[in-house]
Amino acid sequence: MSALLYLRDPYLAEAFSRVIAHTPEGGVVLDQCLFYATGGGQPGDCGRLVWPGGAMEVATAIKTETGVALVPAAPHPLPPVGTPVTQHIDWTRRHRHMRMHTALHLLSVVIPLPVTGGQVGETRSRLDFDMPEAPDDLATLQTHLDMLVERDLPVREEWITDDALAANPGLVKTMSVAPPRGSGRVRLIRIGEGEDQVDLQPCGGTHVARTGEIGALRLGKVEKKGRQNRRVYLHLDD
Repeated sequence: MSALLYLRDPYLAEAFSRVIAHTPEGGVVLDQCLFYATGGGQPGDCGRLVWPGGAMEVATAIKTETGVALVPAAPHPLPPVGTPVTQHIDWTRRHRHMRMHTALHLLSVVIPLPVTGGQVGETRSRLDFDMPEAPDDLATLQTHLDMLVERDLPVREEWITDDALAANPGLVKTMSVAPPRGSGRVRLIRIGEGEDQVDLQPCGGTHVARTGEIGALRLGKVEKKGRQNRRVYLHLDD
């Protein structure tokens, strides 16, 4: 299986690795992968692979049984198994996803309702909530969101066992997607520390180190998506 470098350091934009497999669909599997694989509402990274005598544009990354597969942007001769390669991710896109994913965690703080779905984008993202009626005071929600960003709270990861998560079901905010279990442990993202903690929930995505790094946010429209479902959009303004 591929070692997931983006979990060790989401700010790493370049890394060396070695090809360990090809997928039947034409993807490349590396021994250690820098590219985030599509999942949890966050798109896979794109970028470029370079090796002696060749290069390949990577359109996205997906999870497979053997690890993370890098999908070529167009049909392309693949580097042979065993080839050393250098990975380059599209850092601008990755960093926007990090900012937006962390911002969605903050949105789930200012709207403390069960989450029924979500999608991370570069400039516009959204969360769906189990919410019978739309919020009637978006201005106050915007103020609270801005305050969480301005407080520049630390964003940290930690791990707990499957059993510990089962004993604390309140950590799980999402109704539609259950945290991955089976490996014996689950990754948590904590925003704030001690009395300043505002959020703690399972998440496998990439995040910024502090909320101040998110930058300017703007609440967008609220759409009705069912009798008890409301979709709330969030925009990055820079």
